Amino acid sequence: MSHTEPITIETDAQSLAKVLDQSERIKDVMVECADDLSSVNTALKQKLANDINSLGVESALQTSQSVEEKVQGAATQLSAVNQALGNEVIERQILEQQLEVAQNQAAESKHASLHDPLTGLPNRLLFYDRLEHGIAQANRHGWTLAVFFVDLDNFKMINDTFGHTTGDHVLRTIAQRLKETTRNDDTFCRHGGDEFLYLLLEVGDEDDITIIANKLMEAIEIPIEGTGEPSTCSPEIPMVSASIGIAVFPKNGLTADALIKSADEAMYKAKTTKGRYSFAT
Repeated sequence: MSHTEPITIETDAQSLAKVLDQSERIKDVMVECADDLSSVNTALKQKLANDINSLGVESALQTSQSVEEKVQGAATQLSAVNQALGNEVIERQILEQQLEVAQNQAAESKHASLHDPLTGLPNRLLFYDRLEHGIAQANRHGWTLAVFFVDLDNFKMINDTFGHTTGDHVLRTIAQRLKETTRNDDTFCRHGGDEFLYLLLEVGDEDDITIIANKLMEAIEIPIEGTGEPSTCSPEIPMVSASIGIAVFPKNGLTADALIKSADEAMYKAKTTKGRYSFAT
């Protein structure tokens, strides 16, 4: 999947705010200098009024007044610049907030497009992407991987007997157990209805795969209590079981479609023979 670099507009807004703070401090210093010059000029004027022979003082006064006017003018201009900077900071902050909202919405949309809304598990699109990436890695490094096709037994009976609310509760519960049972690097997805797919990366031999299949079975078969709906009476949900078909790369297929098809066929073999799980042949 492709990734995009995050936009650094927040850093720009913070940088502008720092510049504005520094500029405000400079303006304050200039205003203080103008005030000091004004006080000096007032004293010079008094001295000039009291001293007839004060040509040097008069010249200094003229120079000082000229400097005072320039400092005051610069302070006024700097104040205008600071006002513009302040407006820019506000605009950047607003833009930053809008961008954050847009990025959150984009992230939510992307997550929704790649995950099952009921269980929160990856959907088929994301599973296929990870499976194809896993196959590429397995080819490159000589690894073995396995695809499990998991189908819940008699789930239609639960839906028909107890209703879809209970059926959805069962699916969410099973999905959470599957996530907790498997490794972070592996992927479980809801394939559709009561079917799940499991991608097991860098797997060992068939005995290791069997151990994992038994762990999944044990997790699925733990009794499920209640529906999670406080406004309804919680029915006694019968024990849920599953049939699992297992396909191993590269023995049972070299592509994503071939592996899933082999695992699907093995799952039906397990269901018809009541064997809980079965390897593709």
